[in-house]
Amino acid sequence: MTTPTPAPTPAATRKPLLKRLLGEDAGIAQLIVITVLIFVAMTALSPDKFLRWYNFESISYIMPELGILSIAMMIAMLTGGIDLSVVGIANLAAICAGLYFKNPAVAEAMAAGGAGMVLHTVIAALIALVVGLGAGVANGLLIAKLRIIPILATLGTGQVFMGLALVLTGGPAIVGFPETWSWLGNGKIFGIATPFWVLLAVAGGVAVLLQRTSLGVNLMLIGTNAKAAVFAGIRSARMVIYSYMLTGFLAAIAGILLSGRTNAAKADFGGSYLLQAVLIAVLGGTNPAGGKGRVQGVLLALVALMLLSSGFQMIRVSNHLIDFIWGAFLVVVIAINYLRRAK
Repeated sequence: MTTPTPAPTPAATRKPLLKRLLGEDAGIAQLIVITVLIFVAMTALSPDKFLRWYNFESISYIMPELGILSIAMMIAMLTGGIDLSVVGIANLAAICAGLYFKNPAVAEAMAAGGAGMVLHTVIAALIALVVGLGAGVANGLLIAKLRIIPILATLGTGQVFMGLALVLTGGPAIVGFPETWSWLGNGKIFGIATPFWVLLAVAGGVAVLLQRTSLGVNLMLIGTNAKAAVFAGIRSARMVIYSYMLTGFLAAIAGILLSGRTNAAKADFGGSYLLQAVLIAVLGGTNPAGGKGRVQGVLLALVALMLLSSGFQMIRVSNHLIDFIWGAFLVVVIAINYLRRAK
């Protein structure tokens, strides 16, 4: 007796190979296509300059600070909020670290070199991270406890952080960071930029946090349906505070990398990063209304935007025109996402 052969799987039930590899989120596949098209277009416009190794190495140093700010923006958006203070937090954190290095006793120990230099660099980094956490707590309390709209709360605190940074510095930039600090922004590990390794570590950690922990699930649920989250027993106020603490922490990391790369810290550094961080988060599939966001999408959008920005610089496009393009691009992406969800 022969065993009957199983019926072939209907074509309708078979998943395309691309979906099996990338999951059900079609936005990731679209981002890959967009990134490839941008790469091909920029290569065609300026192959001699764009395809140089120096260009991609330069991108690997500049991209991480913007990428970490974009991931921070995504986390704020998961709960239906936004954080317009991330650049202010980054600069304030870097300035506090710079002021620590300017302390005469610390400067003397740094000049002696040895283990003291590494120790004080670690302490300065911890100071910057604590400043970021504190700023995140302030944002979270304003939003979760005082019920201030996130866009207004973080717009106000962003100005407060910038003003505080101006008071601390008196206006001019703090320069002359030690070599160990500069290595964080300009060094290499196994021939690859140190900031790029930091970006990978941050992206991996946040991805695990959002997909494998209760905090990530709770943040998604709060952004999807705040009332359902309350009935589910989730302490929404506490989760919102946690999310802004994480946002401030990541902004401080970006500030460390930025000050390390430029060997300076100033109250108004990275002014264009705010618009680009919002654009990257939204282009990466994050829903500004909350409940949806993936680190993978943000990273792909980051690569696409950096390739596009590098290509514009190669063909000498005006910076003012680039800002116009980013703003228009953001409006178009938000409109397309809205129409897609409505459909």
